[in-house]
Amino acid sequence: MLKKVTFKGSTMTLVGRALKEGSPAPDFKVVDPALKEIGLSDFKGKIKVITFFLSLDTPVCDLQVKEFNKRASNISPDVVIIGMSMDLPFAQARFCHDNEIKNIKVLSDYKYSSFGINYGLLVKELNLLARGVLIIDKNNIIRYFKVVDELTTPPDYDDALKALETVIKSPAGTAQKPPLPSKCKPCEEGTPPMPKIEVDKLLAQYRGWQLVEDKKIMKEFKFKDFADAKYFVDMVSSMAEEQGHHPAILLTWGKAKITLTTHAAGGLTENDFIMAKAIDELY
Repeated sequence: MLKKVTFKGSTMTLVGRALKEGSPAPDFKVVDPALKEIGLSDFKGKIKVITFFLSLDTPVCDLQVKEFNKRASNISPDVVIIGMSMDLPFAQARFCHDNEIKNIKVLSDYKYSSFGINYGLLVKELNLLARGVLIIDKNNIIRYFKVVDELTTPPDYDDALKALETVIKSPAGTAQKPPLPSKCKPCEEGTPPMPKIEVDKLLAQYRGWQLVEDKKIMKEFKFKDFADAKYFVDMVSSMAEEQGHHPAILLTWGKAKITLTTHAAGGLTENDFIMAKAIDELY
């Protein structure tokens, strides 16, 4: 079920991968004010507090960044605070300069919508990020994840910082080890395909995916119209590009049929199931 929020009382839909507290944090690709690409791995060894919002040009978002910047001065050096929005990097740089924002790294998701898609925080009707706070520990486990129900209201700063105190005391959480990695690995020509017994074992855990010719897995996704199907395909395409693993996609009215295989291996590999899981999380 899609997550619903409101904006000035009007219902809005959040799209992207379905994540929750305790989930491994997926990677993302955003840019800093100097247009340098930044990912989750750039903050390795740190507790990450990500405060996300719609736009710095609104009073509530303006205050959200300033409030975290003020409170950050008393936080452990093991913590990095990140402000995330769809604002252009140039606007972010100007805002930080004019308001002396020095304790927060402000990053932009304008180019790829990568953060919004990977964390289920993209507001479909506005193409902006939702508002809230996310805390990721040193082991890249999501320990706190709150989205405000009405996008014009501020997050609960005290609740977020109380949660952060808990994470600081126990900075490396654990999660149930997933059967597969969260990111595809580059495959070279000659990589062996996965044995059929392993394929069958994994496929049993993937609802709706069908084995085709013992070399591919395929699933059909249904939507209310062509526009919704295309929107889903666009998100899959963006995520696939990040993963470096590109599915075959057949887009028709209200349907998207996705087929996965690893050409370098001449069959199925772990990468196909990693990609299938991510696609299911989007749907």
